[in-house]
Amino acid sequence: MTTVTTREKTRAPQSPPPTERRRRIVASPGAWLVWGAVVLFMVFLVGIVGSVVVNSFGTRWFGTWLPEGWTTQWYTQAWTEFDLFQVVIVTLEVAAAVVILSVLIGVPASYVLARRNFPGKRLVYLAFLLPIMMPPITYGIPLATVLYKFNLAGNITGVILANLVPCVPFVILTMTPFIEQIDPTIEKAARMSGARTLSVFTRILAPLLVPGILAASILVLVRTVGMFELTFLTAGPDSNTLVVALFNSMNAAGIRAQQSVDSMAVIYTAVMMVLLVIALRFVNPTQLVAQVKEEPQP
Repeated sequence: MTTVTTREKTRAPQSPPPTERRRRIVASPGAWLVWGAVVLFMVFLVGIVGSVVVNSFGTRWFGTWLPEGWTTQWYTQAWTEFDLFQVVIVTLEVAAAVVILSVLIGVPASYVLARRNFPGKRLVYLAFLLPIMMPPITYGIPLATVLYKFNLAGNITGVILANLVPCVPFVILTMTPFIEQIDPTIEKAARMSGARTLSVFTRILAPLLVPGILAASILVLVRTVGMFELTFLTAGPDSNTLVVALFNSMNAAGIRAQQSVDSMAVIYTAVMMVLLVIALRFVNPTQLVAQVKEEPQP
């Protein structure tokens, strides 16, 4: 007869192997609902985007699963009819100018907010939050009115100034956590060695802030290219970006083939995808979240 020891009686039951736990998770109703919602969302997304892409290459498409024929003439027609080369150039010029100016203004401002305490600091944070949280149309009309009053709207300058209003606070709120996680003793040591404020900022802080600057620049770039309201209110005939030109092509007078408008939408999406791929080539999305190291507990 075998005897069971007290240690064997009190031994805790072993956890199931990883494969068994994985099967339980997959078999749970909640997991099936989540995966079903994800698949349904992807089907709708692919269907909507795919229909636009297919229609941009189709000749006629009525009552069938696929168009009757295929052609690329709609892209050539849209490129010449809407002068897309000039529109793309203007879009890139506006985006580059907004990114550069937002970084030049936002990074020093975020440094002041991260390192200095002054009366009304919370009100300043609130003022920076308002252009981001509020719909652009709510302050876009008064802003456009002021720019037109001083003859700054109706051209590329007005478009850049209007886009700076939400983009500069965006850079400030993105960069402040990156600056706060840098140890201030590094700056104090540099100043004790005789370095001036400008040298500390350009030679010590700037290399440490490169990930945050790149991350903020990506967000501003995507936001500027996709900003419709402020650009529409301040742009002129020669300063339309892609998103405004796409809107004008759908609402302008005259009869246009839907395939031509869809081809322009595909070009706009392709430009956005190229910008995102280039940006993500240099920046990891996880850099958007600042991580502060915690002190080890004694």
